[in-house]
Amino acid sequence: MIRVGIVGCGNIGKIHAEVLKSMEGVQIEAFADENLINASKYAEQYGTQKTCSYTSLSQMLDEKKIDVVHICTPHHLHVPMAKEALKRNTHVFMEKPPAISEKDFLCLKNAKKESEKEVGICFQNRYNEITEKVYDILKRKELGNVLGARAFVTWKRQREYYENSGWRGKWNTEGGGLLINQAIHTLDLLTYFFGEAEDVEASMHNHHLKDVIEVEDTVEAYITFNFGTACFYATSAYAEDSPVLLDIVCEHGKIRMEGERLDIWKQNGDNLTYYFAGHKSYTGKKYWGNSHGACIEDFYHCIEKQKLYRNNLESTENTMKLMFKMYNSIK
Repeated sequence: MIRVGIVGCGNIGKIHAEVLKSMEGVQIEAFADENLINASKYAEQYGTQKTCSYTSLSQMLDEKKIDVVHICTPHHLHVPMAKEALKRNTHVFMEKPPAISEKDFLCLKNAKKESEKEVGICFQNRYNEITEKVYDILKRKELGNVLGARAFVTWKRQREYYENSGWRGKWNTEGGGLLINQAIHTLDLLTYFFGEAEDVEASMHNHHLKDVIEVEDTVEAYITFNFGTACFYATSAYAEDSPVLLDIVCEHGKIRMEGERLDIWKQNGDNLTYYFAGHKSYTGKKYWGNSHGACIEDFYHCIEKQKLYRNNLESTENTMKLMFKMYNSIK
């Protein structure tokens, strides 16, 4: 039985709890949140009679034997909490982003090097069935070499989203805005498909919440990979949360990912369309990507089998380096 603790009892913590509660061989030992009422509610709903609630990660680790800690807290707490858990010989599964600065990310990497435990990052969209299909097509070069790509993220975030949180919309606690919080998943798909970016030119703007947030709500970028370039556009100033759109142009055809629909246009006219139902949906929003379960379950499988995890710290470094380059280009 793997003993688990969850720190951070908000919306994303709920999804982690639902996944873990459904898994065999996993027992949620404790919840921690600065608001003890929240932790107690989660313990009652997702735990057992023996599940405890705490106001801090330190208290949890002092009083409970925990094998894996899930970090579902505001961004600026991710690295300090991960470092503490690793020092206490505990595996870490972190919500994105792994860090909010290059310095923090280096600290996290060093903490991982000094520990024998694993660190997993919740980039769940790598586990979407549509993502795995496209990854396989590109790996086998079914349409020849990649020539270019474009990605669009057009979502909606209003003032209440920021005003009710206490930490979103601020550089020192969120680390940025749209890019580090929402569009990072799509940026991650680009590096997952194409590897490390060689260069990037980016611009960022705050269009619709100037009196509420100090960070960006819109990003445009021209990213250079070894095959050529990708155009990237993301905003949280749209009228709705639309499905993410990603186009990939290849020598012998084109791929389009839009939500759960995959279109493949081939030069020979043999066009294909796939619809992916996706994995079991938890309480998260569909446009996020509904593969939290697959992402989390694989982390535990890799720990048990001592296999390399798809979303380990090293495999997500290209995404973080690209994101930091984009932020640095405007500072």
